[in-house]
Amino acid sequence: MIARKNMGRASPMLLVLLALGFFFATYNLLTLVIQYKDSSAGLRSGISDPVTGMPANSWKLGKSNLKFHVALTATDAPYSQWQCRIMYYWYKKMKSMPGSDMGKFTRVLHSGKGDHLMDEIPTFVVDPLPEGLDRGYIVLNRPWAFVQWLEKATIEEEYILMAEPDHIFANPLPNLAHGDNPAGFPFFYIKPTEHQKIVRKFYPEEKGPVTDVDPIGNSPVIIKKSLLEEIAPTWVNVSLRMKDDPETDKAFGWVLEMYAYAVASALHGVRHILRKDFMLQPPWDLAVGKRFIIHYTYGCDYNMKGELTYGTIGEWRFDKRSYLSGPPPKNLTLPPPGVPESVVRLVKMVNEATANIPGWDSLNSG
Repeated sequence: MIARKNMGRASPMLLVLLALGFFFATYNLLTLVIQYKDSSAGLRSGISDPVTGMPANSWKLGKSNLKFHVALTATDAPYSQWQCRIMYYWYKKMKSMPGSDMGKFTRVLHSGKGDHLMDEIPTFVVDPLPEGLDRGYIVLNRPWAFVQWLEKATIEEEYILMAEPDHIFANPLPNLAHGDNPAGFPFFYIKPTEHQKIVRKFYPEEKGPVTDVDPIGNSPVIIKKSLLEEIAPTWVNVSLRMKDDPETDKAFGWVLEMYAYAVASALHGVRHILRKDFMLQPPWDLAVGKRFIIHYTYGCDYNMKGELTYGTIGEWRFDKRSYLSGPPPKNLTLPPPGVPESVVRLVKMVNEATANIPGWDSLNSG
């Protein structure tokens, strides 16, 4: 169901809603980051053992050694478009490198209509949720997008990587899944055991202990297509039920849909291999090393001495939210001396992509 192309501009009201949405998202990030400073200390100092959790008997299955389809859910907003272009550039560059198990790529566009990137990025258009159902929480469209895509698209690979626009492949990514056990990234702020009362509303005691709910979101996750086909409809339902419950909505906030995926997986008896080398998140993770994906969700603010000024706009900064209505310019200024290698690498990778993507300025102007 590839939809028609559309060159329309985003309405002023949409930009206002986006700005409000990102204000609340930024607020949530600021409250989470205080915890991240302490909990990620081990990650910043290096990864001695990247596997933090392995379901029973998974080692006996061996590595999957099968290609996975890269599925990127997105909207047609300029903010999403420029991130998708950078992400797709690095996918193409890493796909054929030694160690990669990447297969084909699809941007699952949940805007209900095509956009001007249809010819540049392989795209499958699906419908958003009915108007008002997401209540301004746009990521509720993600599970619904996967349900539609899985039902209607032809997907050759047996495995799927669920990815997001603000992911950059820093190293060739192998298939980290083992048979029926998907691989996921453990998020420090997804803590099912600390929210047992709420989790039990959606994951009853007869299903098992709360510890069976993995500390993950849906992305990044590499999972068998057949398993995702089972989980996705439950993921939709749990997401909507969580959003309809005021206590759950308040407790989980911007990460509600992540909890919904974790609960939906547990309801189907699916446990994830927890790989802390799956992803890094500057500025808190200081080095890229052998990790596979750079997730640039946090703003990077520094003074000219190379000191982090998180929560205060720095003399030097890179924050994706600075570019809500259009793309970052080419050739961003590199960080000052003393800034961690992960941040320097991120900016260099953004600069390389923008320098080599045809029509960067013109196609991203609306």
